[in-house]
This record gives sequence, structure tokens and C-alpha cells, in this order.
Amino acid sequence: MKLLRYGEPGRERAGLMDADGRIRALPEALGDLAGERLTPAGLAEIAALDPATLPLVEGSPRLGACVARPGKFMCIGLNYRAHAAESNLPEPTEPVIFGKWTSAVVGPNDDVEIPRGSTKTDWEVELGVVIGTRGRNLSQDAALAHVAGYCVINDVSEREYQIERGGTWDKGKGCDTFGPTGPWLVTADEVGDPQALRVWLEVDGHRYQDSSTADMIFPVAELVAYVSQFCTLEPGDIISTGTPQGVGMGQKPPVYLRAGQVVRLGIDGLGEQRQRFVDAA
Repeated sequence: MKLLRYGEPGRERAGLMDADGRIRALPEALGDLAGERLTPAGLAEIAALDPATLPLVEGSPRLGACVARPGKFMCIGLNYRAHAAESNLPEPTEPVIFGKWTSAVVGPNDDVEIPRGSTKTDWEVELGVVIGTRGRNLSQDAALAHVAGYCVINDVSEREYQIERGGTWDKGKGCDTFGPTGPWLVTADEVGDPQALRVWLEVDGHRYQDSSTADMIFPVAELVAYVSQFCTLEPGDIISTGTPQGVGMGQKPPVYLRAGQVVRLGIDGLGEQRQRFVDAA
């Protein structure tokens, strides 16, 4: 299934994409795409519905983030071999984990704000993993059974804040609007092998990132198991799995985003995002 949320910010409703690419409204009684709705039982209740019987949503409504109110938004750094190389850093021996504030989450096509005074706002296309089953200290063999589905994430980053201003990476990762998520949550059964997905990103029509999740240093199953050592994973939590080579910081010379530029990105089977970058008020 391709599950989504549509409507104005703060007033989104849950829906699904039917076989003809049209949005169908899910019954309000099922609630939002959050928490228990993303468990196996919650998804099975949606899967039992006949999309043809659901109300058709007319027009082209705004899409919100495909997961409502994620409890945790965890990210993995330097998880593609070629990206580590372009960063002139050794491949990590364990996954690098940092947090992204949930206030960064916006819809896949919403404007992204360049923070006041920023000169190094950058892009990162990433595979997002949405947890569906609570778990702690998981084995790698069991890890993927705890995944509800996958989505596209742009892990927007401010490199000066991240690297040059002390402390951890978090301050450069969690600025408001720095987490476009969606357009859809595609359930795990439809995605198949998460290590065989093409990922790409363009800025103003120029393709900077074009790779595959096969280049991950730590695959999804290992990441889910690893993160579960340090916190209990809950339905609706998001793990963003790292970005491939081609980020702005890795260009020679570096290239950073300016107001008015448009970023387009996507992952095979998971849809596309499009954001206009604007100066924060």
C-alpha cells in the first residue's frame, strides 16, 4: 500500500493511493497515520478495505508528511561508501547516529527555509525507515519484521552549524523544515529488498546524487537492530539511513543552496519530492 496524508498543515487527513494513482480518503474512524495505526494490526485493517469504495479526493491537494507525529526521528551519518570517500573520512566501524528534531518534519513538497544567516545549507536524499512494531535489542534477523514501511526523506543540513559551531551534528540537522518526509509511506511488503533501490537528487535540474542503497555500509536490517540497542523503537519512529555521494559540501568547490532554488529527489517505488528553498522570516 501507498499511504499518505493530505490537506493543509495541521489539518491533514489520512489517505491511500489507489491503483490508478488517485488519492482515496481513509475513514476518519481509523485516525491518522501514527502510532498504533502503523502496527501490523493497524495496517491490516487498512489493507482489508476496498479502495474503490473509499471517497475519491478531488484535485491535487497538498501532501503532508506521510507519518504523523513521529516520536523519534533518528538519522545515520556516513552510511554510503562513496559519500564517506567524498567527505575524506574513513568508513565508520559502527553506525553514526544523530537526532533530527521532530519540528523539522514537513510535507514532501513544502517550502524549506534557509535559516537566518546560513551560507551552507545542503541537501541529502535518504531512505526513511518507519517502525511498525515495538522492539528493543533486536537481532538483525528479526529487525525487518519491525518495519512498517519506507519513504523518501531529504535530510536538509546546515554544514556550518553541523561542523563548525561546536557540539554535535544535531544543531545543523534539526532546523525547522529540514525534514521533508514522503510523499508516501510504502508498506514493506511492496518494497521488497531495501538494499536494491535507486536514490537520486537534482538542484535546478542538475543531478548531483544518483546511487543505490546497495552502497550502504550498514544495511537497513543492521541499522534497525543497532539503533534498538540504545532505545526502544516505537511504531511511527523514523530512521533515516544516510545519503550517497553528491552532497553540496562534497563538490569542488562546495555548492550550497540559495533562496529560489528548487530541489527534486526520489527513490525507486517510493515517489518524488520537490521543494523550493526560501529565506526564513
